[in-house]
Parts: sequence; C-alpha cells; structure tokens
Amino acid sequence: MSFDTALLDIVCCPVTRLPLQVMPSNRAERLNAMIGEHRIRNRDGQVVDGTAEQWLMTRDGKLAYPVRDGIPVLIDDHGVELAQLAD
Repeated sequence: MSFDTALLDIVCCPVTRLPLQVMPSNRAERLNAMIGEHRIRNRDGQVVDGTAEQWLMTRDGKLAYPVRDGIPVLIDDHGVELAQLAD
C-alpha cells in the first residue's frame, strides 16, 4: 500500500515543521540499503531496524520519516537525519 500524496498538503515534519515530500526512489533505495547494513540511526540514536516502502523527507532534505503500510510514521524520534547518507 503506498502513501496517498494528497496528504502532503496537511502533514509536516514534527521537528522542524517544514513541509514534507516523497523521497526520490534512488535516494530511498540507498537509505534502505544502508539500513540493511545497520549503518543508519534514528534521531533517538537507535539503529534503524527495518526498511520502509517509502520515505517522506523535509523539503530541505535534512530529515526523513518512514512510510509503513501506507502510513507515515511522523514521530520525532523515528526521524532519520539524512546527513548519514554522505558517510
């Protein structure tokens, strides 16, 4: 089940309050691959334990949130700082 993009008009980042957008598939694939290698931590400092079918990211490209079963998990501790992709 995929995320209903019409909801992008009403959801925002719980940390920065910035608008969200669907992460491009190539970047989402890279993030999921790094999660599979246990190289990604969430904002709470925990290793992210599962990939997501889609990711929403802030428009500034700094934070991302997983979409699971079509539902965005917009909990601040579950956010992923995308600077980790540069490692």
